[in-house]
Amino acid sequence: MGQPIAVRTDFSAVELRRLARRSKDSDQVRRLLAIAAVLDGASRAEAAKVGGMDRQTLRDWVIRFNKQGPDGLINVPAPGAPAKLNTEHRAFLARIVDEGPTPPIHGVVRAWCADGPVT
Repeated sequence: MGQPIAVRTDFSAVELRRLARRSKDSDQVRRLLAIAAVLDGASRAEAAKVGGMDRQTLRDWVIRFNKQGPDGLINVPAPGAPAKLNTEHRAFLARIVDEGPTPPIHGVVRAWCADGPVT
């Protein structure tokens, strides 16, 4: 079994708990409290239990904490898929939606939406 990764010591357990009290991100709070437990001398298994995670996940968060500090414990949203329409295409689509159907071209008198007719 390997050695646990050391936690940076420029933050004390008290400071981490103070940061956890001020944080509005519940996931960051759990991670801060788990790392504070490690700094207080709890085993990694006990600290992981405090944070509601397993030891491997705690290890991963300790690595991020060591590199980025408390802000590294906030989830970073995934970038997602790139947009299929560019700015020009979105503007064109918005324009035709705003203008609505043209009766001679589209063969309709009015458009309907889920809430009722659009006139």
